[in-house]
Amino acid sequence: MLLLVGLGNPTPNSENNRHNVGFKIIDAINKKFCLSKQKPKFKGLLTTGNVAKQKIYAIKPLTFMNNSGICIRELIEYFKIDVQDVMVFHDDLDIEFGKVKAKFGGSSAGHNGIDSIDKFIGNNYSRIRIGIGKPKNGMEVADYVLQDFDGDELVGLEKILSNITDSISMLIEKKLDLFSSTVNNK
Repeated sequence: MLLLVGLGNPTPNSENNRHNVGFKIIDAINKKFCLSKQKPKFKGLLTTGNVAKQKIYAIKPLTFMNNSGICIRELIEYFKIDVQDVMVFHDDLDIEFGKVKAKFGGSSAGHNGIDSIDKFIGNNYSRIRIGIGKPKNGMEVADYVLQDFDGDELVGLEKILSNITDSISMLIEKKLDLFSSTVNNK
């Protein structure tokens, strides 16, 4: 079993925020692979199904970004999912908009959602970092990540979501480098 986690904030006005790219990825995976209807469980919206012949749980934590670890820990303890079988999709300021980098373990690099997960389950899980670029014109980081993608970015985001879902089997097989290079070269 694998657990796919998309980080974001659950308020309606957050839907198109840069910080919610993880939620958008889970929604795209749910749609493409016809996973079950989202159900509120484990302080998140949970779906299940099979992707690339692998049993998948996919969740969007409803605990808000900074408390994502609470939801994840409850779910992995209940289903007895190994931490190494957790894959977290999240935004990353230090990566150019539209680029994707997957890695196993490492530090949070100051991302509050990842900090929370590390606190509750450790850091031995995969992270799929989606570049949102850096704020311009002196904008504060918190304001930037909570701002909606602009029109051009939304168009680019659709391509990113498509590339990720088209290449998901590599991720499921834990071929993280191959997944990253394939997604970025489409």
